[in-house]
Amino acid sequence: MVSFLVSASVSNSFKDCRHFFYMQTPPVGIRGTSLKKICQRYADKLRYSTLYDSSRHLPLYSAYIFKKSDGKRRMDTPWMYEPQLVSEDESGNMRTLPLTDDTPPLIEDSQAVLEDYTDAVQYKRGPLNPDLHQAEPDDKSSTYTLTNVVPLITDVMDLSWNPYLDIVRRRLNNFCFGKSFMVTGVTISGATIQKDKRDRLAVPKHLWLAYCCPQFDRNSPYEVRFMFPSYGGYALNEQTGHSVVEVPLKTLEVFLKSQTDIDNDVTIFYKGCVSENLFKKKRDLISVSV
Repeated sequence: MVSFLVSASVSNSFKDCRHFFYMQTPPVGIRGTSLKKICQRYADKLRYSTLYDSSRHLPLYSAYIFKKSDGKRRMDTPWMYEPQLVSEDESGNMRTLPLTDDTPPLIEDSQAVLEDYTDAVQYKRGPLNPDLHQAEPDDKSSTYTLTNVVPLITDVMDLSWNPYLDIVRRRLNNFCFGKSFMVTGVTISGATIQKDKRDRLAVPKHLWLAYCCPQFDRNSPYEVRFMFPSYGGYALNEQTGHSVVEVPLKTLEVFLKSQTDIDNDVTIFYKGCVSENLFKKKRDLISVSV
């Protein structure tokens, strides 16, 4: 069955979906071999942005705006794929899986498909933009595309990453007053999932997340106040040693610089996510000096 409610645009820029990034500025320093910038659209509305490596069949990061939610998951949404990754002439509609006879050619060359996970029993499909960080049903549904998921070790997803996502959800629900800009990404290990003796999916070495909430509760308890306006975390995608390490944004960027697929000038948020109060103080100082 083909769905025409979902669409995305693929190009060399995030021009149409820059509003999902803090100060409309995408992260700097994330490297890949064949990068596609996807503005993910669902039900005629842009939902989030994804940087996709079509040679590794893996999203390197997804950027989205956190929506206060109850943490419930969608259970009835079919998985989808992105036809525009192989044809600029496509109408822009994502289509539901599995593949059919009328599927555009070369789809499997450009991205992951459900069959890639069939025999990879130790992995689960882990979304970078998770549905539990969204509130509206359509926002949740839009996360169920294979251009938004990476292969995660089952224990990493169930015992470490999902509980961490819920901690972040509750923290932002309670103490972030304005928008919270999110970026969730991966580092590359060199390991792959194979199909018919061919490398199909790159397996992430680490999974990481960072948030930027410029407007937050300055009267929050100390144990969470220092985690604003920005903070992050990362986890090793292995059977052991996969506990999430929560760190300040700058520490996360320093850690990412140590990875071979990240440049030395990596920056996740523009100027490190400056709080709105600091911007106001700077404006006041300028007006006083004038």
